[in-house]
Amino acid sequence: MRKPMIAGNWKLHKTLTETKELAARLADELADIDTIDIVIAPVFTSLTTAAEAIKGSAVKLAAQNCYPEETGAFTGEVSPSLLKDAGCEYVIIGHSERRQLLDETDLFINRKLLKTLDAGLQPIFCIGETLQERESDQMLEVLTEQVKGGLANLTAEQMENVVIAYEPVWAIGTGKTATDEQAQEAHSFIRGLLQGLFSQEVALATRILYGGSVKPNNVDGLMAMDDIDGALVGGASLKAEDFIRLVRFQKP
Repeated sequence: MRKPMIAGNWKLHKTLTETKELAARLADELADIDTIDIVIAPVFTSLTTAAEAIKGSAVKLAAQNCYPEETGAFTGEVSPSLLKDAGCEYVIIGHSERRQLLDETDLFINRKLLKTLDAGLQPIFCIGETLQERESDQMLEVLTEQVKGGLANLTAEQMENVVIAYEPVWAIGTGKTATDEQAQEAHSFIRGLLQGLFSQEVALATRILYGGSVKPNNVDGLMAMDDIDGALVGGASLKAEDFIRLVRFQKP
């Protein structure tokens, strides 16, 4: 059985005070949860504040990005080991906003994945197609390229610590959500890719999250799908009530 994960990507939101308030509330109101991995990813400046607020709770900490070097002349960047030192257990890597806005390549993302694993952190590896790619029947080709490129040189043992997040770019922050069946189709395809690259055992063990306008009113249906193991959530993770409802999803 794959343990479900609900992860909140706070993106560029929340001051230190707001971070402390939200993280502490989540830690308190989700204290009874032990069957789901709960993760929050604040901005870099709030990581240690969040780490203190969730200390000893069921909530785990993630960073939204990292740089694939440990030290050196890399102004403005943060290494995986520094993120671990700040209290992180996970790092979001390859998010579509970084692919789109900052031109991150599969090769660069692969370097981040390897460095993150070397530091003892777990990557949440994001993939997904644009609306143009889906409508031109390139979705499967794009997903194949991103999976193969991002996971190049990883061993089956390393894959035990990798979480994949399928995020159709056309559904992120748009209010549009893939139907349960569309999401399931993509997740099943990704799992098949993992079987080809690694083994059936790796494919069956790897958690694949769905991301893209996940909200309290659609999470139950998504989580009922066989190959959807959780959600990487944007906007709905910024409100305690919404995120708590997502963590407390109910399969129909």
